[in-house]
Amino acid sequence: MKKKLEALLQQAIATLKIQGDVPDDIAVNILIERVRDPQFGDFATNLAMLLAKPAKTSPRQLAEKLIAVLPLDNTIAKVEIAGPGFINFYMDSSSQFDIVKQIHGSGSAFGLSQAGAGKKVQVEFVSANPTGPLHVGHGRGAAYGSAVADLLEAVGFDVHREYYVNDAGRQMDILATSIWLRYLEECGEPVRFPDNGYRGAYISGIAQSIHKNSGEAYRRPFAVAVQDLPPDEAQGGDKETHIDALIAKAKELLGTVAYRAVFLAGLNDILTDIKNDLNEFGVSYEEWFSEQRLVDDGSVDKALERLKNSGHLYEKDGAIWFASSALGDEKDRVVKRENGQYTYFASDIAYHMNKLDRGFDLIIDIWGADHHGYIPRVKAAIQALGADAAKLKVLLVQFATLYRGEEKVQMSTRSGEFVTLRQLRNEVGKDAARFFYVMRRSEQHMDFDLQLATSKTSENPVYYVQYAYARVCSVLRQLAEKGFTRNIALGMDNLTKLTEEHETGLLNTLVRYPEALERAALTHEPHQLILYLRELANDFHTYYNAHQFLVEDDGLRDARLNLISAAKQVLANGLKLLNINTPESM
Repeated sequence: MKKKLEALLQQAIATLKIQGDVPDDIAVNILIERVRDPQFGDFATNLAMLLAKPAKTSPRQLAEKLIAVLPLDNTIAKVEIAGPGFINFYMDSSSQFDIVKQIHGSGSAFGLSQAGAGKKVQVEFVSANPTGPLHVGHGRGAAYGSAVADLLEAVGFDVHREYYVNDAGRQMDILATSIWLRYLEECGEPVRFPDNGYRGAYISGIAQSIHKNSGEAYRRPFAVAVQDLPPDEAQGGDKETHIDALIAKAKELLGTVAYRAVFLAGLNDILTDIKNDLNEFGVSYEEWFSEQRLVDDGSVDKALERLKNSGHLYEKDGAIWFASSALGDEKDRVVKRENGQYTYFASDIAYHMNKLDRGFDLIIDIWGADHHGYIPRVKAAIQALGADAAKLKVLLVQFATLYRGEEKVQMSTRSGEFVTLRQLRNEVGKDAARFFYVMRRSEQHMDFDLQLATSKTSENPVYYVQYAYARVCSVLRQLAEKGFTRNIALGMDNLTKLTEEHETGLLNTLVRYPEALERAALTHEPHQLILYLRELANDFHTYYNAHQFLVEDDGLRDARLNLISAAKQVLANGLKLLNINTPESM
């Protein structure tokens, strides 16, 4: 309805331009709002107040002119001017029933739009280092990113979902070395595990698999591996220096081929687990993009060459620096260390250059909230590459905090003390996990209540919404049991019998679904859709508790069945966009 009113007002403005009442070159964003108090109508706009100054007249006078040339429409009962110049629209009461017919006619397509038609958007999310299983913190980014992408697709955008695989760099070397040391233990070597190594049980599992498949092909004396190494933290030294020296020694002792074999065994095992985990969580991607690919195909060199040619690189203390402070960053950043190695940021610059070169109209990066300080340097890089930094939209996600009773569960990937996403799903289920993860704004802190997520009460929001769908299914199943048949056409002819307050409320909520969906998509806020579905479920449950649906009056019965079937369809459409199931019985 908002779009219809916007179109009518656009026609009215065009007429006023022809008449000379409004400047021909004026452009305005028409804002239509629902009115909270029904005495002031159903919708209102401040359009006359926005146009009054350039039109050199008062808002009320311009409002009168707009109303005078507004095209006739049988869904509008009357239009009035209120206050300093607001235009209030009162809709024809009979038009409220059209929504039931629209929903039945559109089915699963109801609410979809083409607001983003013709625009390509890339959504990169999760992108956790493949150094261990996904934990519950990653789960929130997965649910949020997936929902944002699906909502954008629902309103017409051409969406490309992507996972950036950080399969190059120091953390992967720490992983490979950790696996090799556990492998040496499998071979019977007495190993002192480094303080900064990855300690999770999955590391030992990978090491056991390597030992089973390759025997002792990669065995080297541990004593030789740590000979002349700087001391570890527990030995009075520095754990970072120690692990770096240990990595270098592992590479030396194993040689390029053997080291790479251990490296890939770890990478492939963990990445396969991540892919399976996300798939079971209802998250899919068009592409898994390898960081190593950027190094291998020369993209990193190419990106730095572009920055050099545009005058944004300089050399200092043997390293290559990006002058990002001149483009809004708090300080300049190293892109190539004095030892010749690229920094992670250099690869990230190359990755975003790749995104830009692929022609996306909008690039959405979804990061953990702890990466907030990283935004200015990436935007600076995009600007230095000659592109519009506004093409990049970074959405931040606070990690969820998990509680078991009153005890907070500590999580550390390196130590292995963490609750995995798979464990969470096994405990509360995919539906509850996804619903809870996107129930609030992504940047808001979240405490995940396990007890609430598994309860079968109205206090559990996902259960409450799913139960509304199941209740409609139950009513429809009872038709035959009570000896009734359903005539959809008869119900449509008798929609005017739906005069109860609960029925009017439910109709008004159903009308708002398309705008709720579009708003959630364009603002990248899935929680807006959650809020709508909870309101719709509440309206239905309240209606269910107050009235009988399977009444003797055939016309009223079928009208009510058509109404609740429309609610069922909208619940299904919304939950499907969030990748949450719609059980027919609970």
